[in-house]
Amino acid sequence: MRSEKTKNDRPCEQSASHQEVWLLGQPPLQSYLKFVEETVPGGAGLCKATLADEWRAANDYYGGLEKTEAGIADKVEIAGIDRSLAIMAKAVTNHPYFRRTFDVVPTRIAMVELDKLIVSQRCVSLHHTDSQKTRLGPKPDLKSLFRFCLPVDRREAAVQMRKTGSRRYIFWSGSADFRFQECAVLRPDQITGFEPFGAIGGVVGLMVGYDSNFLNVIQSENRLVLHDGHHRAYALRDAGITHAPCIIQSVTRLDELKLVASDKVLDDPEFFFSAKRPPILRDFFDPKIRKVWPVYRTVSVVEVNFETREYTTRDFSNVE
Repeated sequence: MRSEKTKNDRPCEQSASHQEVWLLGQPPLQSYLKFVEETVPGGAGLCKATLADEWRAANDYYGGLEKTEAGIADKVEIAGIDRSLAIMAKAVTNHPYFRRTFDVVPTRIAMVELDKLIVSQRCVSLHHTDSQKTRLGPKPDLKSLFRFCLPVDRREAAVQMRKTGSRRYIFWSGSADFRFQECAVLRPDQITGFEPFGAIGGVVGLMVGYDSNFLNVIQSENRLVLHDGHHRAYALRDAGITHAPCIIQSVTRLDELKLVASDKVLDDPEFFFSAKRPPILRDFFDPKIRKVWPVYRTVSVVEVNFETREYTTRDFSNVE
């Protein structure tokens, strides 16, 4: 069995463009140039030297922030949630999405300051953040804010599927959170609406869908790295909200970090947790390092392949 996101066979990639906000000055420069060339309409014809100059100026600006704002990420505010949210918080921690996702390191729900959250994504989609702001509403009360950040009944984007071979399927969705989840062995009585041509001995399910979709961060000492919810955090900050309820996963060593962090963070954990001035959420709103690009609309695709073999072998179950 193999499942993966793939650029090939994208069934409904469209030429119409959205807009993305990029943080300039964040390495590697090569990734930024590749993004412009492949993702921005007409990007292949833009002058690379000009793009590099723009990126370099932002990188120098970050160098100045390392002096004027050294340690700012260590001063993020964290507070307990209001008592009125206790029942809602209990519903979240009891939910299967929470229990299956946050089951390794110490975890709590708290109010966190948005501006000083360390970001691991270099871009956000304005189309997505605008839809998030619409869902949030102009003046959310505390309970509405909690539901926005930690939803247990959120309606996800539609999923489409196509069979592309006898043992090959592709699934796609407009959501960037769409992914392969896991493989599971199921009992025959767990399958409904299916009429087999013979008795079923066992079922293997390959699950595709979405993650838990809770706003959550990883804490190491005094720093909070935004793990999931970059678009939601941007939408909140853009709406003028300074603090929001969030799930905090606490790690104290690299082995724990490897179990909960994204690949981007694991590629350079020292940068996110030790740099004097890492990129933080408010940087997305700084015109000196913020760049808005039109980009092609894309979909997230999960391709699933599987194989089977049938053969006979000696039965050793009764051999002593």
